[in-house]
Amino acid sequence: MTVGVLALQGDFREHCAVLRRIGVEPVEVRLPRQLARVERLIIPGGESTTIGRLLVMYQMLEPIRERAGRDLAIWGTCAGAILLANEVVGQKQGGQPAIGAMNLTIQRNAYGSQLDSFEAPITMPIIGEAPLPGVFIRAPRIVALGQGCEAVGWLEDGSVVAARQGRLLATTFHPELTGDDRVHRLFLEL
Repeated sequence: MTVGVLALQGDFREHCAVLRRIGVEPVEVRLPRQLARVERLIIPGGESTTIGRLLVMYQMLEPIRERAGRDLAIWGTCAGAILLANEVVGQKQGGQPAIGAMNLTIQRNAYGSQLDSFEAPITMPIIGEAPLPGVFIRAPRIVALGQGCEAVGWLEDGSVVAARQGRLLATTFHPELTGDDRVHRLFLEL
């Protein structure tokens, strides 16, 4: 299994470090030829508009769309989740290049600015009973799930913070910034 981490912008280094810690040597994906080599792709947190524009600039948006969920499992964290969503609340049409492969609606910066970032425990039975530490930095919020998309992680108030659709996974938090590698391991099993 070859796992890639989109390394155009954002916290890709942190994802790579977690993968190495659990025994997987990641491919840092910056070009189409690197994308063609991977069977799994992590799209990290960062700035979703910038990442989307870089995907277009480096001619990777269409190849990712074509492979998403088929021969390419994808996990998007924070900004990556925004890029995976087929609808972004409050966004102008055509305002941001996106993959749009998951039947979910997401709201950018739903909890406020950088100053409003927070940590909270997440209930995610798909990875075990113990709560998962959640780091939310200018985090989006999943506001609706469409056909075939299921919630797999929640905050204490019931807010959905993780969703799965086949071989696609979206988390609105940053598991790579904690010492808990269970979501990375889940992604490797998709």
